[in-house]
Amino acid sequence: MRALESPALMEAVLDAALAAGINHIETAPAYGPAEAFLGRALARLGERDPAARASLVLTTKLLPGPEPDDGRAQLRACLRRLGVERLDNLAVHGLNRPEHLAWALSGPGADLLAWATEEGLVGQVGFSSHGDTALIEAALASGRFGFCSLHVHLFDRERLPLARAALAAGIGVMAISPADKGGRLHDPPPELVADCTPFAPLELAYRFLLAEGISTLTLGAAVPEDLAWAVRLADAGATATAQATGAAGRELAAALARLEAAGRQRLGADRCGQCRQCLPCPNAVPIPALLRLRNLAVGHGMEPFATERYNLIGRAGHWWEAVDAAACGRCGDCLPRCPLQLPIPDLLADTHRRLAAAPRRRLWG
Repeated sequence: MRALESPALMEAVLDAALAAGINHIETAPAYGPAEAFLGRALARLGERDPAARASLVLTTKLLPGPEPDDGRAQLRACLRRLGVERLDNLAVHGLNRPEHLAWALSGPGADLLAWATEEGLVGQVGFSSHGDTALIEAALASGRFGFCSLHVHLFDRERLPLARAALAAGIGVMAISPADKGGRLHDPPPELVADCTPFAPLELAYRFLLAEGISTLTLGAAVPEDLAWAVRLADAGATATAQATGAAGRELAAALARLEAAGRQRLGADRCGQCRQCLPCPNAVPIPALLRLRNLAVGHGMEPFATERYNLIGRAGHWWEAVDAAACGRCGDCLPRCPLQLPIPDLLADTHRRLAAAPRRRLWG
């Protein structure tokens, strides 16, 4: 998605990925020229080193919505750009709303996905989702998908139970953007660096996900140097059980405990525990999601990330929340449901004061 300065840069990133032991390449037609650049790089790799080319697992994605004929044309265009006759994986890109799931399970998307697999154009189908927990649960329970890409992060664990259930059912799970959407951990604030010691924040986030058994991490490389993390994490691919019983597991657990303690200390009695018992809100305010951003800003100095995400609210369509903290009407419905007795309307007002700012341009519209 990010190595788009030139075809040569994409080729350099692909070479660095192979050298680091990476075997899964994931892209999408929505990522500008990414597929075309990657197709050129894959062709050159196949000429130089056919065995290395054959070792790669390739995934691309299609947005939900097209009728079967249009969807078939879109998939064929993906194959042409990538220079392949068959994909290992095809995902529905952004299965975020109930109508997207209906499209994939019983609408035109069901015909498209069935055709793609029956024709041997794809090995298996899956989905990526920025949707709510109930929607993802329904998608996983449908039996239609062999893998999923979810927002499962060190600093956002709401969907971790879904990921565990998927893995237990033999469904692969890819963590979406641990570096960027997981907290801009490639550019951490000083407080967070101190909180994660002896690990760098991004390394701790990656090791947390690997210890949880997440089957695929995205490293989101813009330049070859971004893949140095893959080399550093070569010893971290053990199962959660092995991690927990060894010295590495104890070191990881201790670092995670120190991180949580530091956040609790800075937040004091205002820390939201993310239990979600405050919901539903009569004004559809996503209280836990907003207070999670406040937790990060106050608890770990992650205000730039929290501000960026907060200001996407209502501006990113079905890819993000639609209602911000200004919609709180101070009705008080949430107050008796909060086990921590938090002053939720006051905290929402504080969240808005801290984080509301001029919106940033999204990388992809």
